[in-house]
Amino acid sequence: MNMRGIVVVAVAALAAGAGLYAYQQRNPPVPLPAAPIPTAKLAATVPDFSLADRTGQMRSLHDWHGKALIVNFWATWCAPCRKEIPLLQKLQRERASEGFQVVGIAADFRDKVLAYADEMKIEYPLLIGEQEALDAAAAFGVEAVGFPFTIFTDTRGRIVVAHMGQLTQAEADLILGTVRAVDAGQQTLEQARAHIESGLADLPQA
Repeated sequence: MNMRGIVVVAVAALAAGAGLYAYQQRNPPVPLPAAPIPTAKLAATVPDFSLADRTGQMRSLHDWHGKALIVNFWATWCAPCRKEIPLLQKLQRERASEGFQVVGIAADFRDKVLAYADEMKIEYPLLIGEQEALDAAAAFGVEAVGFPFTIFTDTRGRIVVAHMGQLTQAEADLILGTVRAVDAGQQTLEQARAHIESGLADLPQA
């Protein structure tokens, strides 16, 4: 292939990538129904990976050792993700004193995430990557990624449940109350997961 042909192919590839991103922006995913991801597919504990934070520093979820984590996977082009952020901000403010920590993991272009985070004044930590963030989701055991989804852990780093779809206040209250019961030794992980699954099923659908 001559140089002109190589340039044409390269331009076509760039245009295809830009077109895919534009399609994602025009056609954001439909909100998924509230449901826990089957725990049999999930990792037992928080996996070991690192992603760059907003300053470019590499961070691991183990940096928040001793916290019950609310790990939210999202992207700027995802409408349900954007709608969910004010609730996550509220949870960070109101639940931090109970030992909870929200961490956002953005599977998106870094410049898009930083601009949106500044616009929304996101206060909780953000970890950012493209394929690296998808690899992080896979490390949790989430194979088919649909945004948003949120991983909840206890203070020992054990994964209690993974929630697929946009989180509501009622769902958050149910799940976080159950995580507190696990940390207090009032429920086993198995009991907690069963309680969350039945509780989500009983909540009225929006």
